[in-house]
Amino acid sequence: MAQPKIIVLDDDPTGSQTVHSCLLLLQWDVETLRQGLRDASPIFFVLTNTRALAAAAAEQVTREVCQNLKAAIALEGVQDFLVVSRSDSTLRGHYPVETDAIAGVLGPFDAHFLVPAFFEGGRITRNSIHYLMVDGVPTPVHQTEFAKDSVFGYSTSYLPDYAAEKTAGLIQADAVERFTLEDIRAGSLDRLLALEHNVCCAVDGETQADLNQFAQDLLIAAAQGKKFLFRSAASILTALAALPPQPIDASHMSTYVRGDRPGAIVVGSHVKKTTQQLEQLLQEPGVTGIEVNVAYLRDLQSVREPTRDEYPSRNRGPAAHSQLLADILTQVTQAHSEGLVPVVYTSRDELTFDTVQARLDFGVEVSSLLMDVIKGLPADIGFLISKGGITSNDTLSTGLALRTARLLGQILPGVSAVRTPADHVQFPDLPVVLFPGNVGDGDALALAYRRLMGL
Repeated sequence: MAQPKIIVLDDDPTGSQTVHSCLLLLQWDVETLRQGLRDASPIFFVLTNTRALAAAAAEQVTREVCQNLKAAIALEGVQDFLVVSRSDSTLRGHYPVETDAIAGVLGPFDAHFLVPAFFEGGRITRNSIHYLMVDGVPTPVHQTEFAKDSVFGYSTSYLPDYAAEKTAGLIQADAVERFTLEDIRAGSLDRLLALEHNVCCAVDGETQADLNQFAQDLLIAAAQGKKFLFRSAASILTALAALPPQPIDASHMSTYVRGDRPGAIVVGSHVKKTTQQLEQLLQEPGVTGIEVNVAYLRDLQSVREPTRDEYPSRNRGPAAHSQLLADILTQVTQAHSEGLVPVVYTSRDELTFDTVQARLDFGVEVSSLLMDVIKGLPADIGFLISKGGITSNDTLSTGLALRTARLLGQILPGVSAVRTPADHVQFPDLPVVLFPGNVGDGDALALAYRRLMGL
């Protein structure tokens, strides 16, 4: 059975957190997509960053990617492929906007599968209910902070009801095909072969072995002509790609650090878990915290809207942006000269905005500031850790201005590391850790730091 090419449209750059040695594409012109299709790895990722966009913009970007993909697939003569809309394991994201856009361009599909299980992050699905492990206790995800997200909130952890809620009833809960643990462990091939008309399917997963078995049935069905689309977290990708162990294991990733020099850490995510991890990181020897007062930036913006020339330019921001940037970089340079690792982090208070769009726009401005910080980092840093999904996407695409990056593997379960190309104009061969906001225990960020420092 031939291995199909697995094409992942990732709404932030952390969906590669269970695989390695593949390409991450930061651009999606036809030629770059052809590079992904030609690559030896069975899987590649297109980093769309659509979770940071409003729904209409997310749909537009997704359609553009798929139209270019369609052309690239035809030019490369690719016959067998699977399409994955990779999104958040806590059910946040533009569903069904993105899957509808994909189906409209690359379809028709026989089914689309909701597979949010992400075992490295403590997310499991049982009896079609999605859980987050909180202090070892399976907690329905709608009872967590993630369900209260001001953009992507939801009221249920039962995936058929979630699909009905998110589609405003266009998908009825009782029409969702449920693949329970019992079904998966008994074998699902016959049911998969019978699916048609892009039916929505809710997939359980309690261990990686569950999804490995389900993936085998999926691949057999695909080889027999079925066309499937996935809306998933990362663990199903592990099963579909079936890669060997990564070349250098997590505990030895300090070998990638440039010249054994101290690095830098940028923290943009504001979820509770990130704040807990940041507090522990700041207790580590050899680090120094540099807080970015984003409330100050918001308040000055509310007084005067920036001109078109100022916003969202990465180089000519409003006065608040320039003033904060200069202060931060002065502190960063001082820390680096003393052999310390600067930890640049946004203030932890949750800010309020009049509209969802205002919140999204402000997020763009904050990210713009952080990206200018990255551009201004000392050229000889040994490594970079980017904390937060959207922050990490912007780090790769804007802060480092990458077209593609090669995934090294994971430094912690669910936490990926990539390396910049050898010909990068500012930071050649720089290892960059892409650390999701909601992954790991309280010590995880500090542990990633210690591993890169060889402590």
